[in-house]
Amino acid sequence: MVFSSSIFLFAFLPLVLLFCFVVRTTRSRNIVLLVASFLFYAWGEKVLVLLLLGSIVSNHLFGLLIERKLRGGTAKPFLVIAIAINLSFLGIFKYANFLVDNANVLLEATHLPLIELDPIHLPIGISFFTFQALTYVIDIYRGEASAQHSIFRTALYISLFPQLVAGPIVRYHTIAARLARRYVTRAGLAEGIRRFIIGLGK
Repeated sequence: MVFSSSIFLFAFLPLVLLFCFVVRTTRSRNIVLLVASFLFYAWGEKVLVLLLLGSIVSNHLFGLLIERKLRGGTAKPFLVIAIAINLSFLGIFKYANFLVDNANVLLEATHLPLIELDPIHLPIGISFFTFQALTYVIDIYRGEASAQHSIFRTALYISLFPQLVAGPIVRYHTIAARLARRYVTRAGLAEGIRRFIIGLGK
């Protein structure tokens, strides 16, 4: 689902906005946005939404673990593991075929058996949600933000649909407070609509 499509402009977005205005609390709006974000991603990727879910769960757990280990000064190994897991998502889905193709050129030149690997589908937005997740654990390690104890807020930060498939990457510490409490003003809504229309025109 792309932002300029009819299904997004005339069905998905109006319904999400309607539900967000019907419910009153930040918690309820977070639930609406989280459900909408998973539906948005599943629309294009179907079963690979499980990859996004796996990223959320692993980074949430590592965030809690890193924060706990910071008190004892032993958090760095867990940060390294978290970074390695996140980058492995990119390595497998984005670069595996590239690496195998290049390795096969060398293997063919030396008359060795080639590596057989079926084409791997590249999930939409994997770079964006992976680096978004990386900022979460890195900001916690640096002490710039506290770990989320609600996995739903972690999930919303990583999967929020307006930036899920095309960015920009938002640093966790800049938005952490807004996940718990935020206000919608008439001026802010008008500015958001203006920016959306300009972006849609471009």
